[in-house]
Amino acid sequence: MPSSMQPDDPGAEQPFISHLIELRDRLIRMLIAIGLMILILFPFANDIYTFVAGPLIAQLPEGNSMIATQVISPFLTPFKLALVTAVFLAMPYLLYQLWAFVAPGLYQHEQRLAIPLMVSSILLFYMGVAFAFYVVFPLIFAFMAGTTPEGVAMMTDIAAYLDFVLALFFAFGLAFEIPIATILLVALGTVTPDDLANKRPYVIVGAFIIGMLLTPPDVFSQTMLAIPMWLLFELGILSSRLLLRRREDGQKAPHPTTSTNGSTTSASCARVPGYADASARTTTSSSRTRGEFDSDLAVRVDDPERWRPLTDEEMEAELDLVDADQAPESESRKVKTPDVGTGAINSVEEKILRANRLRELHNNFAARQILYEVLEEGDADQRRVARNILQQLDHA
Repeated sequence: MPSSMQPDDPGAEQPFISHLIELRDRLIRMLIAIGLMILILFPFANDIYTFVAGPLIAQLPEGNSMIATQVISPFLTPFKLALVTAVFLAMPYLLYQLWAFVAPGLYQHEQRLAIPLMVSSILLFYMGVAFAFYVVFPLIFAFMAGTTPEGVAMMTDIAAYLDFVLALFFAFGLAFEIPIATILLVALGTVTPDDLANKRPYVIVGAFIIGMLLTPPDVFSQTMLAIPMWLLFELGILSSRLLLRRREDGQKAPHPTTSTNGSTTSASCARVPGYADASARTTTSSSRTRGEFDSDLAVRVDDPERWRPLTDEEMEAELDLVDADQAPESESRKVKTPDVGTGAINSVEEKILRANRLRELHNNFAARQILYEVLEEGDADQRRVARNILQQLDHA
């Protein structure tokens, strides 16, 4: 951190120790929330265990019951279940604290993507646990009770039963996150829905292998986990197709904005060096006036057939015109305009110019980093230009 920048400056970078302090504070809040939930649930620990053991007790033969084979199991097992239940019920608050710690380091568009995914992942995990308890458990325990050998009394230990149900809760809750993982992979451009559809046979085999590893060693529970995983995978493919279709529709739809005189213009049009109307290029770039460039450099993302990248000569001519326009203003401020290829970047407009030059040099990663800064620092028009360039990089 520069010596001239004070720690309380708005633009000052926080030291590493401050992040550790914030992390400590949020972890303390999470522990306090879990502790409060345990205090509330502990008086009802036995009732909670009786409720969770209901699907097994309902299938036990008449006269049989659950047993405790260890001295301290009647106390520790319900307490363990109360602790797990406290974490389970406090999960939305715990994830909120984690989100509050991470969110300041994310860009706005990343936050818009992360919030719905986080909420939907919590709901899907709860749905997976509910599916295991209300659908899978009755079927599994009925199957086990019906296949008990003659002369064997089915009397399950309470600690073994709790380990069994917690493993299934985790397995089904995790399996129900498959649509989220599928949508994330497609949204990041790692795979396409067609690629996932082509891998369907391998996914089905993998679902049964995962079911074998995550569930107890019986074919019934393995199948009850593998089939929902496959169906959720198909749901993820369908959702990702809808996501891509809506993204394409959003790119094709015009975004009208109203100017100060009441006329309507297209929000997807912005003066960005790097593209031009192919039908308008009847003269060389060196003979163009500034007005011709102004009318010729409006980029429309929704009409890719109309626009083509500038050649190197045309790009140099356009950058020369930009430098010529900025020279009087730079002289009046006595600030030298830096070269867009090297040196420091002093304004948002210069960052846009540098991003375009990096894009022409096929350095898309560096261009994206600068455009993200424009999204944070620029005004409405500059952010619109940055979004247009980012969309072009996404489809490059």
